[in-house]
Amino acid sequence: MSFAELGLRTELLQATQRLGFEHPTPIQRAAIPPLMQGRDVLATAVTGSGKTAAFLLPILHHLLPKRRGTTRALVVAPTRELAAQIAEHLRDLAGQTGLTGAAVTGGVAMEPQVQAFRRGVDVLIATPGRLLDHFQYPYARLDGLEYLVLDEADRMLDMGFLPDIRRVLRHLPTKRRTLLFSATLPAPIVELAGDLLENPVALNVERKSAPAAGITHAVYPVPHELKSHLLLQLLRQGPPRSVLAFTRTKHRANRLADFLERNGIVCARIHGNRSQAQRTEALAGFKKGRVRILVATDIAARGIDVEALGLVVNFDVPQVPEDYIHRVGRTARVEATGDAYTFVSPDEEGGLRAIERHMGKRLPRHTVAGFDYAKRPAERLEVPLAERIAALRARKTKERARATANTERRAAQRTLADPVGNWTARGNPSGAAPRRPAKPAPGPNRAEAVLAWVRQTAGRPNHGPGGGRSRRP
Repeated sequence: MSFAELGLRTELLQATQRLGFEHPTPIQRAAIPPLMQGRDVLATAVTGSGKTAAFLLPILHHLLPKRRGTTRALVVAPTRELAAQIAEHLRDLAGQTGLTGAAVTGGVAMEPQVQAFRRGVDVLIATPGRLLDHFQYPYARLDGLEYLVLDEADRMLDMGFLPDIRRVLRHLPTKRRTLLFSATLPAPIVELAGDLLENPVALNVERKSAPAAGITHAVYPVPHELKSHLLLQLLRQGPPRSVLAFTRTKHRANRLADFLERNGIVCARIHGNRSQAQRTEALAGFKKGRVRILVATDIAARGIDVEALGLVVNFDVPQVPEDYIHRVGRTARVEATGDAYTFVSPDEEGGLRAIERHMGKRLPRHTVAGFDYAKRPAERLEVPLAERIAALRARKTKERARATANTERRAAQRTLADPVGNWTARGNPSGAAPRRPAKPAPGPNRAEAVLAWVRQTAGRPNHGPGGGRSRRP
């Protein structure tokens, strides 16, 4: 089957040819015909299967003949990276049609997004949180909406966005076409689909999520503290290619990136603590080849689309099998080929076995010739949590002691500058003798004596280092 056989408009066929799409992928062949007929669709699709074009092409086909100057399609995605990726696909496919689009995500200025709402671009691509931010204001009305797409719905569930999705729905017209794409179908997503979709066409619902066929899997058993050194050796001895490495935490992503940079590997990092500008710059450098390796947490697992990505490294074994599917799915996209390496320490074997049960096969184990699996590294990639907490407490104790010392020193300086008569007038207006130790007399060691005096009188009523009123209960 060709794209021409799907009945798409000429402008869209030209876009597919310009982008090098030779023939529709399986999800495109399955989803585009019912969408062209105006049906709701519930689809499960392996990541990297071409599903973005599967929903954009028929939507653009229907939007083309009727230009209304209002937003008519909304695509909701879980992460900024995925929203930016969809917006880029939209620009590529709609480049010769005159249709417009805009991304509405956090981490960037709101004003351009406000203008997009006011102008009424044809397609909005948004993350749930930023969309709700705009819905607080009267300019953000989508009364003319005809299409709603929920992309990566299971990822939105994992990130806790399902309540936000339901709040978004209150701002949308009920009469519309709805498309829900998800890599997996947990019970809450099935329930959501039942609430949103009207007599939908279900595609690949029974299909178990699995990696693309073109991925070559390899497992490298390695002690936890030697993972970074093993990755460095594999990078040095293997052919030069773009590598995407996934870590379990933001802290580990930073430490791994720092380690690689110290050893001469040009790399970048993406995780939740990076600003949107930093994340965009890192991804752009990776796509253009300026950066060889991109270190990321799972925030990027479904938001990175890089042509000819040769290798995905699971630096840490993912916690659930579906995350493994989405991580390795960044390579071998759209029927290409690629490699997926997984580093597994002894305490991660249980997670690896869960992945193998999900895939229905045992992944091959490998060792690297010449690598010293028994050596003790000079530095640790990650400081254990208990040690980090102890160090934090020690630092806080030092900061409090320093603050106390500074306060006492300033109090002593004020006391030195304050004549005794003034103190008596302010602190003891009655003129009665103060019930406190006598102030030190002038002399060569008066500063030290004053400091001792301040400590001795601290907390007594009716006093202050520079004079002051007593506190009433």
